[in-house]
Amino acid sequence: MSAADGRGTWTWRQTRAQCLANPRRLVIAVLLTVASLAGAWVVYTFVKLPMADIVVYRAEGEAAATGGDLYGFTVTRWALPATYPPFAALLFIPTTWLSLATLKIIGVVVNAGLLALLIHLSCKAAGVRRSAYTAPAVLGATALGVWLEPVFQTFVFGQVNLALACLVLWDLSRPDGARFKGLATGIAAGIKLTPAIFAVYLLVTGRVKAALTALAGFAGSVLIGLLVLPGASVEFWTQRMFETGRVGKAWIVDNQSLQGLMARVLHTPEPGIVWAVAALLTAGAGLYVARRVYVRRGLDNWGVLCTAVTALLVSPISWSHHWVWCVPLIVTLAAHARDVTWRWALVGAVTLVFTARSHWLVPHAGDLDLHLPWWHQPFAAPYPVLGLALLAAVAWWTRYGPGSPGQPGLIPQPRADRPRLSTESRAG
Repeated sequence: MSAADGRGTWTWRQTRAQCLANPRRLVIAVLLTVASLAGAWVVYTFVKLPMADIVVYRAEGEAAATGGDLYGFTVTRWALPATYPPFAALLFIPTTWLSLATLKIIGVVVNAGLLALLIHLSCKAAGVRRSAYTAPAVLGATALGVWLEPVFQTFVFGQVNLALACLVLWDLSRPDGARFKGLATGIAAGIKLTPAIFAVYLLVTGRVKAALTALAGFAGSVLIGLLVLPGASVEFWTQRMFETGRVGKAWIVDNQSLQGLMARVLHTPEPGIVWAVAALLTAGAGLYVARRVYVRRGLDNWGVLCTAVTALLVSPISWSHHWVWCVPLIVTLAAHARDVTWRWALVGAVTLVFTARSHWLVPHAGDLDLHLPWWHQPFAAPYPVLGLALLAAVAWWTRYGPGSPGQPGLIPQPRADRPRLSTESRAG
């Protein structure tokens, strides 16, 4: 099969040839991306937005390299501590080889490249024809994607969210039976615990080998941390990982998880058992929906998205920049929209939610987050509201089995020429 029809292997030589065939379009896309990043940098400079997390990563790397107290330090004027497993601290050691100013510049450049990669992987996972996401198209989308609030916040804080999303999406986009499928997902979980839910998704969809490979990758990361930083490892796995308060206050509008939503709705900083029950039910329902869209429709990319949304909802704290999964969500919605007007309107609405920054517009100074009136609540929690709506919509559209009558909806059956994420037979 030819690469141009989106069904074959697209090589770097063909990409280079395509770029040379349309040099003007490529130059415009590059200039647009540079202008967008420059605009973001201007906002960063004048609003005084800190790259605080990259400072924490550097301090973690320094503690790991020098044998310092990994979970005893705090940095920045917000007194931020280390919250990641020891394995992540080992990966951060190279950040200590550079000055902080240089590290921040590199962080912006790397995140820009990761955003472009995430858009590329999202198009591939959604079954978009390869000829439709050329280098100029991806760069143009990157220039616009910078201004999605979760992406922009990732740049602002120097976060690793885009890297983890790329790692998981690349891994799960590979065909079932691919060598070491699941390993990258397990390593991602070793860096930041939340990607572990994707191993559960692999398990409930019948891909036991990949799930076990993910478990092996995670266990390997824990073992490496234990061998190199034994004291810090024991401290993290027996104590620190349970201290949600180390990460931050769950009730502030920055937290776009189910717990944050419920804390603000109930006007209490500790929703307690109410949240725990809701999170447990949401986790079960979300994974069930993810499995059903995989089994009944063969749409693995939607299963992955539902799993990502479920993880963001049930995590005690999901800062708004954790929602970089909005990128593959928007790409997937656009891929399925085709030429139906109302579907494109839906794509626009979802994009608007992730661009509007409504949770920063409601009163939230001090403890005002806990005293918001009812009509402010949806604006204070746009991402969990959208996430719950997405899971409900996918559950509704997959209520019929394959071949059942009356099967309308946003999520169509894959076209015959659309590659699926998985080639192995579906679990029943």
